[in-house]
Amino acid sequence: MQKRISDYGVHIGTLARGERNKITDVPGVRVGHATIKTDKYRTGCTVILPSESNVYTNKLVAASFVHNGYGKTCGTVQVDELGTLETPIALTNTLNVGLVADALVEYTVNRCEAEGVFARSVNPVVGECNDASMNTIADRPVKKEHVFAAIESAAVDFEEGDVGAGTGTGCYGFKGGIGSASRVIELDGKTYTVGILVQSNYGATHDLTINGAHIDQSILDEVNGAECDKGSIIVVLACDVPLSARQLKRAVKRCSVGIARLGSYIGHGSGEVFIGFSTANVIAPESEIMSIRCINENVIDRVFRAVGEATEEAILNSMVCASAAPDLNGNTIHSLAEYLDRLQGKQ
Repeated sequence: MQKRISDYGVHIGTLARGERNKITDVPGVRVGHATIKTDKYRTGCTVILPSESNVYTNKLVAASFVHNGYGKTCGTVQVDELGTLETPIALTNTLNVGLVADALVEYTVNRCEAEGVFARSVNPVVGECNDASMNTIADRPVKKEHVFAAIESAAVDFEEGDVGAGTGTGCYGFKGGIGSASRVIELDGKTYTVGILVQSNYGATHDLTINGAHIDQSILDEVNGAECDKGSIIVVLACDVPLSARQLKRAVKRCSVGIARLGSYIGHGSGEVFIGFSTANVIAPESEIMSIRCINENVIDRVFRAVGEATEEAILNSMVCASAAPDLNGNTIHSLAEYLDRLQGKQ
């Protein structure tokens, strides 16, 4: 079983965690990976399935927010214009966005045809981080079969760390990757879940702050760290909280709180892109008038806190769950877990 940041006695925030402390604590959400690891390639794709239903015909309320736009994300223009999500969300490397988007279109068209639905326009949503330091990115090794394999493998319990879209990423000079966390809140006596998944690939080593404390100087002296805050992070927010698209956009903006609490100032060369959806409202295409449930704005702070806490913990999980790996120059990118294990052993 993978060790996560909580196994080192680090507990982020005050809210309760979900059963798995993953984005899949939101009912219906599943995550799958396809991982490529060779001498030339360390890359892959990760797919978030937002619902067990065909999301093209049962669209979900969605929103996105670009905090720093150094990125090549696909599909967010329509998400923000219409306030809906109609495909799974895929993550990959920068130069594979087009190929992965094409595969999502094919997957959606195939599913619609099997259900007797004509998909005349499909808006695939794909996020990316640049893994060129560990992956021969120009070869674009992620293909359609990898996207389909990730979808096929999607489950509520999934690996974190250097898998899927996180296989070739680095975070604060350590190995980055895929990480997840969740928080539970109560509204009108009912329990709701906010889940986060990140693809982490950003941050300057000397900025790293864990639970309010800078990382030990003895560790910094050993790490061949990142001097600049660059490289990008994609954050995917899922929840079953009844939110309008406008409210959801407000919520996804708070992903930046978790990033900032870890020390990042969100540098010029880093793309911070956040995508969120709620499963509480399904947009049925046959209805001319729709009833959308949403929360009272006066209690939305509970959602904001949940987003900030879960994002912060998900990023730490992405680093702790990742094993050390070589870059293309043969340098070792160490895992944060190596150093936390050492510090824990000294106590």
